[in-house]
Amino acid sequence: MKRARILHNGQPTDVTVNNDHQAVLADGTTLNENDAHWLPPCDGKIFVLGLNYADHASELAFSAPEEPLVFLKGPNTLIGHNQKTCRPDNVDYMHYEAELVAIIGKTAKNVSREDAMDYIGGYTVGNDYAIRDYLENYYRPNLRVKSRDTCTPVGPFIIDADEVGDPSNLELKAYINGELKQHGNTKDMIFDIPFLVEYLSAIMTLSPGDMIFTGTPEGLADVKPGDEVVIEVEKVGRLTNHIISEDEYVSSLKA
Repeated sequence: MKRARILHNGQPTDVTVNNDHQAVLADGTTLNENDAHWLPPCDGKIFVLGLNYADHASELAFSAPEEPLVFLKGPNTLIGHNQKTCRPDNVDYMHYEAELVAIIGKTAKNVSREDAMDYIGGYTVGNDYAIRDYLENYYRPNLRVKSRDTCTPVGPFIIDADEVGDPSNLELKAYINGELKQHGNTKDMIFDIPFLVEYLSAIMTLSPGDMIFTGTPEGLADVKPGDEVVIEVEKVGRLTNHIISEDEYVSSLKA
């Protein structure tokens, strides 16, 4: 099953998603993909993996980490499918990051690697933008790099874990204006999902709806206002996002 959340009649509303990518309301009413206002499909803590693909670490001239590089993001960063991300004024390089996002399905504390997949409820697609101008040390990404409003599109929906099966061999792709810019595979993760669930649940309790952004492979490129960025994860979904200027974003807040 595919589960999502949309804004309907001014209220966040849980829906299912059919094979035509339509949002299906509880009364059976359907909304076409481009007519729905998609929200992030769940609420919860937002864990983000840095340098979790060796090729990406090399691309940035870093050594692969010996233990997971994990940081937390605020909910202000999240937006849904078909929504707009602000590129700040006067920055030189802002890039997408195509990611598989694992969603915790039940409370997890001190979970073993062997049992870890029992705690994954589903998966979605993430795009974790970074402002490279302010990157001082990738092991400590500061607020200006990774915590901007609108900089983390996620969705469109959560697909149940059993429909995806093994998440360790899924293709990831990123397109700018229809041109393929990034192409990787989850088999190249340094720390896989079972390891991450074990690692994180030893530090804190994981709750239903918590999201684990599992990192991105090599193949980054700058994005500009007007660009359409599409992220695809095999068996999981296709997430579309549009880049706007800071002026347009500020104007939208005043509207």
